[in-house]
Parts: sequence; C-alpha cells; structure tokens
Amino acid sequence: MPLNFNQQVVDEFRANHGRVGGFFAGARLILLTTTGARSGRPHTVPLGYLPDGGRILVIGSAGGSDRHPAWFHNLLADPKATVEDGVFTYEAKATVLRGAERDEVFARAVEADPGWAEYQAKTSRVIPVVALEQVAGGPPNASSFGEGLKLLHDAFRRELALIRAEAAKSGPRIGAQLRVNCLTLCQGLEFHHRSEDGGVFPALADRYPELAPVMARLREEHTTVARLLAELRAALDGEDGVLVLAEVDRLVAELEAHLTYEEEQLIPLLDA
Repeated sequence: MPLNFNQQVVDEFRANHGRVGGFFAGARLILLTTTGARSGRPHTVPLGYLPDGGRILVIGSAGGSDRHPAWFHNLLADPKATVEDGVFTYEAKATVLRGAERDEVFARAVEADPGWAEYQAKTSRVIPVVALEQVAGGPPNASSFGEGLKLLHDAFRRELALIRAEAAKSGPRIGAQLRVNCLTLCQGLEFHHRSEDGGVFPALADRYPELAPVMARLREEHTTVARLLAELRAALDGEDGVLVLAEVDRLVAELEAHLTYEEEQLIPLLDA
C-alpha cells in the first residue's frame, strides 16, 4: 500500500484506539513496527491479523505481489517487533511458520476469507505466515484506570461483533478459523475476569465497603459469563453452526449488560 495511505491509517488508528474507517473498517487490525533491515529505522504498517490463542498471525500477501512486503524482510533480519492493538502496545517476537504448520494456518485463513487464495494465485512465491507472540507489555494505552477499563471492554465488544457476523455468515458449518476466534475470545474473557476477581474487585471493596452489593452482583455475573463460555465451547465441539450462533447471541446479550453495569458503577471510582 502507498506510504501516505499507510500513514493515514496509522494516524487514525492511534487517534481512535484501534478504530478506523475505509478499507480496514470492521477488520481485525494491528499496527506492526519493525526495524528497517537496511535503514535501521522504525517502520510501522497497518496489518490485518488472525487470532490464534496466545499469539496472533499476520500474512505477507502484499496484495499478491511477486515481492515479499518490506515488513517481512525486516522481521527476517530482526524478529523483534512492536504491536499496537488499540488497547495495548507490546513487544513481540516474530516466528515465520514453515511447512505443515504454515500450510494448515494458511488453509484456515483461506476458508475464512477466499481472498487469501486469490492473492496466492497471483504469485509464484509462497505467501508467508508469521506468528507474533507477546514477550513484554504494559498497562492499557489510557490516561486513567477508568479509560483503560472502557478501552478493554470496547475491544471485547468489537471482537464479539466480528465473531457474531462470522458465525451468521458460516451457516450450519463451523470453519476452523471461526472456532479459533471463539476459543481465543473465551480465553481472553476468562483471563480478564480472573484479573478483576483477584485484583481490581478486592482493592475497590477494601476502599469502598459500601460497594459490597455491587461487587456481589459483578462476581455473580462473572459466574454467568463463565457458564455461557463453557456452553459456547460445547457448541463448538458439536460443530453445529446454528447452535454456535445462538450461544454467541446469548453471550453478547449477557456480556453487554454486564460490561455496561460495571462501567456505570466502577469507572467513576477508578477515575476518582
């Protein structure tokens, strides 16, 4: 993509905590910063990605060009990179997938979006797939604890909306990448709720004893969400697309109500 287009997307992404319009509207998007193999200078590009459990995957399609993208060459020279996802900025290690692992992941990508196969058909090179795994990070890119909580919640909302659209499009059959997307979301929500139950909630309860009814409700809602996540996993195991969509809808409704209540009750206190 032209450099000026990339820079416009980068600026919009950073100004809106990962939300952009135009070509990337509604896509899973990161900013990847690599070190120029020749220049030694930072090089930042917007890239679509695929969830993959504890890591994310990026594909060096370059629109089907016969040349690998510059960011890929940079990672071959130096696998250290910085990832911005709209909520967090973290250091990552890049691993180029090879052989059967690369082929399996690329097949998943093609199943989810045939455009990847169209890019591969345009070129004789094997389009590379790169895994990015976090090695160091920090708190949310926010000016306050309350803003950080809202950014994280909004990221869950966006991912749920994407999964809901993917599930509706998939029909009765559950694709491999959709399954991974759902399981990655489940993992992220469970980690977030464990962190709240073990850290944020006890700290607020100690400081604000009058919050006991609020804390009790939030913990009960965490239990409900955990049950819905387990039921979503069971539906995925059954590979019933209609049931998966129904479970996603149940999760969306419950989680939206939970997130909204938590924001109303806790953000004023977190920002106090």
